[in-house]
Amino acid sequence: MRRKELSILILLFVLCGIVAIMNPQFLSSANVQNTSRLIGTYGIFSIGVGIVVITGGIDLSVGSMFALLGVLLSMMLTEWHWPAALAVAVILALGAGLGLVHGLLITRLRLQPFIVTLCGLLLYRGLARYIAADSSKGFGSGKGFRWLSDLATGSLFGVPMPFVLMIVVGVVMWLMLHRSVYGRHLFAVGRNEEAARYSGIQSQSVITGAYVISGGLAGVASILIAFYTNSVSPSSHGNFYELYAIAAAVLGGCSLRGGEGSIAGIVIGTALLQVLRNLVNLLDIPGSLDFAVMGAVILIGVIADASLSRRERVHHQ
Repeated sequence: MRRKELSILILLFVLCGIVAIMNPQFLSSANVQNTSRLIGTYGIFSIGVGIVVITGGIDLSVGSMFALLGVLLSMMLTEWHWPAALAVAVILALGAGLGLVHGLLITRLRLQPFIVTLCGLLLYRGLARYIAADSSKGFGSGKGFRWLSDLATGSLFGVPMPFVLMIVVGVVMWLMLHRSVYGRHLFAVGRNEEAARYSGIQSQSVITGAYVISGGLAGVASILIAFYTNSVSPSSHGNFYELYAIAAAVLGGCSLRGGEGSIAGIVIGTALLQVLRNLVNLLDIPGSLDFAVMGAVILIGVIADASLSRRERVHHQ
């Protein structure tokens, strides 16, 4: 584990200790279960966004994707009566497909990732509201897809399923990012796309692949979030979730300039953010400060990244 991830992990343990002392309720079984469920859910899509950030890109569309995919999932199961397995497969394919579209627009038409995914943020939210006629969609009694609901909201040996899934996703993505040729290419493209291209790396395919991964993991998370809330309001479902993912990635050591980051760091960053949110709730601090905390975290992360980069440049000189 690198020094940056180790320092964040120590900060996480210190914060958990402080919260536990200030409010012993933090260590209650119910609170630990709920916090780990949220860490798992947010961790899955944060890993996807983090991989995009490593390429030097950004994905602002995931929150709106949750609204669109959540609405479609509800309608597939409760109105169109599709088999649950087919509905899940279609949602995952749609998530990856939207990521593919983002990647192709960015690499083939040379559009800015910020603009492409900002347009996705607006477009998917609008589509979700139109498809649902601006009304909330739910899952009713779950008849016919109870197994899917139990899988998304249940536990394995007392560990919430979203957390278990995050561990599985994290291991797979760790092997891909840190132990594969594709992972080395991701870092190379993030550091200097032009140099990577001249060295024979198919940079367009590498970047497109990162957005497909982000979209696919957003598809997984959209199913978990929809069943966790049990109601999908197209106008607000998933609002600002992309900011949690970016904050987790930055806090976990991903540089917004690209070429730096790790799966372990992103997961630790996600956990730190959720503990901070939990602190806000347990201490009866106004929930609106959630966004102030996120803004401060992103700003501190960017300042720290800039300071470290300057120090490294001075050291190499």
